[in-house]
Amino acid sequence: MSVKPHILLFSSLALVCALAMLPLSERAGAFGFGKKTPDSRQEITLSFAPVVKKTAPAVVNVYSRKVVQQRRSIFLDDPFFRRFFGGDSLGMPRRKVQRSLGSGVIVDPSGIVVTNDHVIKDGQQIKVSLSDGREYDAGIILRDKKTDLVVLGIKGGGATFAHVQLGDSDAIEVGDLVLAIGNPFGVGQTVTSGIISAVARARSSISDYQFFIQTDAAINPGNSGGGLIDMKGRLIGINTAIYTRSGGSNGIGFAIPSNMVRTVVESAKTGKVVRRPWLGAMVQKVTPAIANSLGMAKPSGVLVGEVYPGGPSDRAGVRRSDIIVSVGGRAINSPQALNYRIATGHMGKSLPLELLRRGRRISTKLVLAPAPEIPPRQETRLSGEHPLNGALVANLSPALSEELSLKDSFRQGVVVLEVPPNSEAGRIRLQRGDIILEVNRLKIGSVDVLRRILNEEDYSWAISVQRGDQVLRTVVGG
Repeated sequence: MSVKPHILLFSSLALVCALAMLPLSERAGAFGFGKKTPDSRQEITLSFAPVVKKTAPAVVNVYSRKVVQQRRSIFLDDPFFRRFFGGDSLGMPRRKVQRSLGSGVIVDPSGIVVTNDHVIKDGQQIKVSLSDGREYDAGIILRDKKTDLVVLGIKGGGATFAHVQLGDSDAIEVGDLVLAIGNPFGVGQTVTSGIISAVARARSSISDYQFFIQTDAAINPGNSGGGLIDMKGRLIGINTAIYTRSGGSNGIGFAIPSNMVRTVVESAKTGKVVRRPWLGAMVQKVTPAIANSLGMAKPSGVLVGEVYPGGPSDRAGVRRSDIIVSVGGRAINSPQALNYRIATGHMGKSLPLELLRRGRRISTKLVLAPAPEIPPRQETRLSGEHPLNGALVANLSPALSEELSLKDSFRQGVVVLEVPPNSEAGRIRLQRGDIILEVNRLKIGSVDVLRRILNEEDYSWAISVQRGDQVLRTVVGG
């Protein structure tokens, strides 16, 4: 069927006339663009200012100061040079001040501040500077190196401070608008805007819990510890790190999710150490090869390799070779995501768990509980005529393995907790976290066994320790 040209022309003219009668703000929608053009000054001048005014007073600068002793001369230890030149001229140990600068966020009107642990750098003196210029001393309430978070308390004499409410970081989505507020390069409080680029990024070099919000909002040195804010003025993350080749922002920044921050803050308010729920199972990522061998259409979930007898997973009915596909209704696609979901749960509560076992879906509940300290750690300072003299050791347990961030939380044996630098153990370069495997070819299963072997007189000592994925051996004497 053909249509005459003059009919098409008439229809087009009618459409143009009809559109001309519509308000400007509705014309774009009439064309199907789905966008509304601004038709008022208020809409043209849309701004983040209301969100900034609401939250900026709660974002602070954090200053850390540490005094260290530094010697001026390598000859100071030699009595001859000290006597000949005089101690003062050689330079007795002089004091050097190390400073660091970062940002923080007040999350409670009483003056509770959250920042990154790496911001304070073992500072002996910590100060907090508010956006209005007021400055206060601050003290550490709780330090959690596993998450790279520290909770500070402002010494404000009962003052009430502006604060930001913690939002739900699980509710954010890729593409949501966010603001990053902090003090980059020490230039003063600065606000940058961007979007959520990803919600479950793993960055192993930042903290034990490799689960971060990624944003393209500019984050630069000094922003660490500052706030990642949503459009309702809630804190959804603590800015922690950037991916950069130049030292400046390349649009890839990482923030610790607010739900992890909430766990640490709640522990600080109760005055306790952070005790997190424990899975009680060792898992690994489901690779394409594993998925193919199990007859799965695509890789998903995490594969259970081992289950701790009597632990939370065991009590929930999880078995070796099961695939955990979701926790609390949220899909799990990596060990990092699983660890995060467990760690941000509440002790004693139960989480719905979805398993895949030989192609069959199984639903169960995981009751969250801490890692057990079995056997008791029995901390012991070793002494005597042997190469481990001075080391502080303890029996390994799941709880202690978690505390030391050891990969294998099921391992038993003896672990090193502390090594004085001038001790015999320090001279053979023993380190915190080393697991003593053997002494003179005898397996070390407990502190009592280790002490008994070391108390036997011997002139030669063959010692094997595990450090990370390496087994190190040394022979002393003989």
